[in-house]
Amino acid sequence: MDDSVRTLPWPTYDKGNVFVDDEDLDAPRQALANRLYFRYDYRAYDDTETGRFEAALRSYFGVPHALAVSSGTAAIALGLMSLELEPGSLVACPGFTFAATPSAIMLAGCRPLLIECDHNLHFDVADLERKMSPAVRAIVVVHMRGFASDMPAILAVANKWKIPVVEDAVPSLGVVAGGKHTGTFGDAGAFSTQSDKSLNTGEGGFLVCHDATQFAKAVVLSGAYEGRFKRHFAGSPPEICDLDYPLFSFRMDEIRAALAHAEMARLPRRLEILRSHYDYAVEQIADLERISVRQPVIPGSYLGDSLIFRLPHDSHDQVVQVAAALRSEGVDARALGSANDPNVRCFWNWRFLFRGKSPAEIRALLPATTQHLSHAIDIPMSPTLTRADCDDLIRAIRKVMQRRASSHSELAPRSADVVETAEAK
Repeated sequence: MDDSVRTLPWPTYDKGNVFVDDEDLDAPRQALANRLYFRYDYRAYDDTETGRFEAALRSYFGVPHALAVSSGTAAIALGLMSLELEPGSLVACPGFTFAATPSAIMLAGCRPLLIECDHNLHFDVADLERKMSPAVRAIVVVHMRGFASDMPAILAVANKWKIPVVEDAVPSLGVVAGGKHTGTFGDAGAFSTQSDKSLNTGEGGFLVCHDATQFAKAVVLSGAYEGRFKRHFAGSPPEICDLDYPLFSFRMDEIRAALAHAEMARLPRRLEILRSHYDYAVEQIADLERISVRQPVIPGSYLGDSLIFRLPHDSHDQVVQVAAALRSEGVDARALGSANDPNVRCFWNWRFLFRGKSPAEIRALLPATTQHLSHAIDIPMSPTLTRADCDDLIRAIRKVMQRRASSHSELAPRSADVVETAEAK
């Protein structure tokens, strides 16, 4: 007899559990019926679907410029390309991020310089400072798994070295830290509207920035040829020549823009649901001593679409066992650092950066990040979760951890407490 906590599949976007309302579909249906799928046609730009979506983004984020594009990866690359960095420049980025981050840096003609993460899996500013040199020409910050990075500290380093910052806010659309949206602290902010993001168009993304000239360059690079970049400016556009820049065809189409714009009306509700369920789950497991839940850099500066906790007293193999036990209880759980998981959020699986090196050799390049990820478990929390789903999650975690606590043979040596104490400092 199966005594698992739940038998229904754990709700995730790839199983069809998406936060899209029937009313959200009216706008893309109308865009299809209009048969005007190209953003640069005879219409005034403010009358296009992309134009309206970008206007809504400017209002929501409080920024002067927004550009709808084909993906979050394209948005990161455009943020860097529009800075006109020298080819081959080093660009700092964290070792815990989706593979699209270093890929976008390479797409922009630059080289990633990997930075450690701390025990809460945030961008390690101390390691950034250690690795800074005149060869580092930009920083790409990632608000990974919906948690804001320490932007004041990172910007202080960038200002000291007089280099720009591009925010990979792809995982954090809607997160506010210190009264500001992630993606609006640096020179540019990149977002995604891929299926598991706060706005869901299947594929897509957008770029926000403050400087008009940088924005104009990004628009041209995205594929606004023959003077079409000027349509993005109500007044006089910056004096650039669009023939000076290549065209990468990173445009968003009218149908996706219509869907994204429609979904923005329910974005506050989606964010409220994510935060409510996350806070509830964290509160209910707070008494489990052997679990260390990821902490934000500023209270409340997280999305809530991913529950990450570490088991600092357990070996890596034991962490993998806990993740497997949670899955057997019906909850999707991933041991982030598992050697048998081709998880592209872990830097050692970015083999395109390390030709000829083994995963073990690559792991040794960022030992702290390797250690922290080896103790971490990640559970997705969809906005379609119900409170009953959250109760299942809580019961599963408590059941697995209590089972482990009752078996002394499975517990890690108490000397591991020393490691945790050192990390806390």
